[in-house]
Amino acid sequence: MRIVLFANTDWFLYNFKLSLAKALRARGDEVVLLSPPGEYGLRLREMGFRWESLPVSRSGINPLAELAAIRRVGVLYRDVRPDVVHHFTIKCVIYGSLAARRVGVKRIVNSVTGLGFALLANTFKARLIRPAVLALYRRALRGTQVIFQNTDNRNTLASKGVLRQSVVHVIAGDGVDTERFVPAISTSTDVSVLMMARLLRSKGIAEFVEAARRVRALLPDVRFVLAGEPDPGNPESIDTETLQRWKAEGVVEFLGHRSDALELNQACSVAVLASTQGEGIPRALLEAAACGRPLVATDVPGCRELVMDDVTGLLVSPGNASALADAILRLLRDGLLRERLGEAARARVEEQFSDHRIVEQTFAVYDAHADA
Repeated sequence: MRIVLFANTDWFLYNFKLSLAKALRARGDEVVLLSPPGEYGLRLREMGFRWESLPVSRSGINPLAELAAIRRVGVLYRDVRPDVVHHFTIKCVIYGSLAARRVGVKRIVNSVTGLGFALLANTFKARLIRPAVLALYRRALRGTQVIFQNTDNRNTLASKGVLRQSVVHVIAGDGVDTERFVPAISTSTDVSVLMMARLLRSKGIAEFVEAARRVRALLPDVRFVLAGEPDPGNPESIDTETLQRWKAEGVVEFLGHRSDALELNQACSVAVLASTQGEGIPRALLEAAACGRPLVATDVPGCRELVMDDVTGLLVSPGNASALADAILRLLRDGLLRERLGEAARARVEEQFSDHRIVEQTFAVYDAHADA
């Protein structure tokens, strides 16, 4: 089969879908990777994959420009002639499905990896575009296989009447390479708290900074480390002035974009994600859990699928910096608790969230779709 994987960044394909692409190639399928241009597309080509660059604005809402983007997707699909198209992230799901249907692609798979700004945020812009996004979802998802990463997101879209003519699946996340992401052989003597996330308000960046202030007031030698960078294409990106003020304060070390996730996770004492709006299944927490790190996360969709309170980590209420600080302090002060939760987190990832398991479940969707 010829299968297209279409995402809104080449970074997403490289970091989240490489295992799927490799598995497809290994079983004899022809894989075409599609995204807007970027440096990771060249890396994919160097690995022997066919990667096609297709400009699509992530935040644009100009009707003429967006219709032109749909036409570009359709032209490429007509040229590639795929047997299956698999779309990731909101715009790719909507635009890819509309284009695929227009040019006669019969087998369409859509992954809803999160509900995104339009459905979760409460800003004027989000409320303004939400009805249009839901209407487009209804049209795009009709007659397709739809994969969710958690049941909360599935139930939310189902309650909006979006999924009435779709075949729905729940596959828990993008998976993680449990042979690469493993606990460190030796434990670092440095005590650090790691959060890996894009610098968006909805990721709980402000709450993480405030928690760092509270914890370091009691344990000044603890390092708080944040790996990630702003996302100018997202309306919730942290503004430059605020970011510079936090950097000058010095309670959190801002590392920017990093490609050494394994080393960062193996070196940290506690891994945190303070999201306020929910996730699919957060890759940052999956990688930390695979490395045997205890987790602190907010009790929101996606996080609570992985973090079982007082079993694999600690759950706190979203938007509550005080509760976040208390949970981090509890783990930093109790080495035995950190060890117990970290071991359980690793075991849960091996059982439920490994690359191998997720790829097998995705293949089952492709195969079921072939028989439909």
